[in-house]
Amino acid sequence: MEYNTERKHLILREYGRNVQRMVAYLATIEDQEKRNSYAATLVELMKSINPNVKDVPEYDHKVWDDLFIISGFKLEVKGPYEPPAPEVLIKKPDRVIYTYNKIKFKHYGRSLEILIENAMKLTNEQEVKGAVIAIGRLMKSFYQTWNKEEISDQLIMKTIERLSDDHLKMDLEEVIEFKLFDSSRKENFNRNRPRPFHQNKNQNQNKNQNQNRRPNPNQIKRRR
Repeated sequence: MEYNTERKHLILREYGRNVQRMVAYLATIEDQEKRNSYAATLVELMKSINPNVKDVPEYDHKVWDDLFIISGFKLEVKGPYEPPAPEVLIKKPDRVIYTYNKIKFKHYGRSLEILIENAMKLTNEQEVKGAVIAIGRLMKSFYQTWNKEEISDQLIMKTIERLSDDHLKMDLEEVIEFKLFDSSRKENFNRNRPRPFHQNKNQNQNKNQNQNRRPNPNQIKRRR
């Protein structure tokens, strides 16, 4: 019985030991054309081992690189790509450059600051007012998601003024009186809003039709 500890080191485990043995056999073939043909066939076999990743970009190039890696960079075949250098195994990946933004209020996030920056570009007074109300409601919903106690409209307004460098302002008394930063106000407003004239007209017509369909008591007596 042969144990895995007694076998050769498995270079790429995802392809298994049989593929590694076939790669070792390729290196023993002396005919260059035959070795190239067998290498192309072996690459197709290696692709079929992991069919779920065939749609990955440059997957074909990766499998050819794996073929050379399994051979210890000693296999001499002509493929569609240049063979990789041995340093590819020890090369560190390039450092990913992140854009760091200094966020004043991290619990509101960068997206809220972008909304305020866009609101500062508005020129119409009504649009600015609507933007402030929408931002205030959003901030209140963010705060209530992570905190049990409610945040005051005054604190929300001060935060908006600070983030906008005092460009976005609104009458605090109006905000408190009409509960403009309350997200449920919109639902109450729609519920109490008067219905359009054509809806009331249609309802009245339906009501009259239902009344006309009711049987007349005098007619019922005559039938009896």
